[in-house]
Amino acid sequence: MRILIADDHEIFLDSLSLLIATFADVEVVGNCKNGAEVINFVKNDEIDLLITDYRMPQMSGIELTIFLRQNYPEIKVLMLSVSEEAEMIREAFQAGVWGYMMKRAGKAELQKAIQTIAKGQKYFSESVVFELMRLGLTDNIPKEEVPNEFNQLTEREMDIIRLLANELSSIEIAEKLFIAPKTVETHRHNILKKLNVKNTVGIVKYAIKNGLVD
Repeated sequence: MRILIADDHEIFLDSLSLLIATFADVEVVGNCKNGAEVINFVKNDEIDLLITDYRMPQMSGIELTIFLRQNYPEIKVLMLSVSEEAEMIREAFQAGVWGYMMKRAGKAELQKAIQTIAKGQKYFSESVVFELMRLGLTDNIPKEEVPNEFNQLTEREMDIIRLLANELSSIEIAEKLFIAPKTVETHRHNILKKLNVKNTVGIVKYAIKNGLVD
């Protein structure tokens, strides 16, 4: 797989390039600091995968993805970001990215993402899958990428998990969601069963593990 990397932070760009070069069956064919450089590169050289930052000068990762999809549809895009904001993930997904993951991800996850995309499947980190589920945009995500717990949780339960993890009481959650405190407790009980944890601490640990809170 021929890979091109784009990021406006030179140190990160160089480090990522060196890291990916150690993976089997891949070749890093170039580094670009902005979208214009990417466009010039793909005009003259063939690549299979572009790994790009979400935010870059001159042309964002979203705009770049849309351009490639329209002009070079055979090129797949893996987007890296420091943000898990729902709207950013929505934009990336709708632009046609093949993967979306956090810059803080480790080597193993990055390698898995590249291998998954090389097989013709999309890759999204667990926390990103959670947001996609909230947005109802998971139709094209391989089922094996969606944690079983996510399939069981309702949208309301997801909201309550977030609020519990942010240390809100049942009364505060009830006020925020415009529901009765008793209803919050019912949801909390159901969440405990679905996540197979014993108490709110277990819910919080789950939320942190899956990147549902900062």
